[in-house]
Amino acid sequence: MKAVISLLLLCAVFNTEVFSQEDIMRGAFKKEGTSNRKAAKYAVLREADAIWSKRVWRVIDLNEKMNLAFKYPASNQTTDRKNLIDVILDAIASDVLIAYGFEDDEFIRPITLKEILSRGGARTDTIIMQHPEPPYEEYPAVVTTEFSRDKVVGYRVKEDWFFDKQRSVIDVRIIGIAPLIYAVDETGAIREGNIKIPLFWIYYPEARNLLARSEIFNSGNNAQRLSFDDVFQKRLFGSYIYKESNVYDRRISDYAQGLNALQESEHVKEQIMNFEHDMWEF
Repeated sequence: MKAVISLLLLCAVFNTEVFSQEDIMRGAFKKEGTSNRKAAKYAVLREADAIWSKRVWRVIDLNEKMNLAFKYPASNQTTDRKNLIDVILDAIASDVLIAYGFEDDEFIRPITLKEILSRGGARTDTIIMQHPEPPYEEYPAVVTTEFSRDKVVGYRVKEDWFFDKQRSVIDVRIIGIAPLIYAVDETGAIREGNIKIPLFWIYYPEARNLLARSEIFNSGNNAQRLSFDDVFQKRLFGSYIYKESNVYDRRISDYAQGLNALQESEHVKEQIMNFEHDMWEF
């Protein structure tokens, strides 16, 4: 009888352990997440329906509080989400996404992950070391410098704004995004002026499904699952315009500096927003 009771107790303990291992939840409820999501389809747009359009390039600065969710969490800090550069680079490494050259916002020249990491500062050097003990012989040593994803300080966004007469709305389509890093000299020091340069470009329509499956932190409501695609489509980020399409192909910084450049950026933004308002009479 004692043997039977002991066996039952052992089974109860075993079942409890199995339950605790298989059914642990990291919160008050089980989260479905965004892993099975697909990007919402765009409204159909015919060339004949786009009666006005303007192409602009803007910068998302990761130092702005509104944009911190693009930067965090740090690599491998959590299991339920990644920061944007981790999502993109992991997809490139897995051949899910194609990267294009840093100068190529026309998406013509594909580049490899090795080229990306090299531009980001990854390299292998051979230096001469000396043994600390007699006879103090010299020997070559290989020093490897890896690319730190924390070097990404912002993103460039290329997008088209247009007025759709079929729906009577002004709308926007993102064409491409590019991570930004600081330009450095031969010693690895940041160049004077804190110049930001693109690391590579990705074609946004190709990346939408990937970004729709990748969760981003929602500070307003942890129960509402937002993806990176949601944030881009709903314009839940802070940015400034640094270039608009023009006959000279100039950036705003080529003809305006400091406060004047910021005012010109806001002027371009107001032009876009006012276009829709000017279509109507009240």
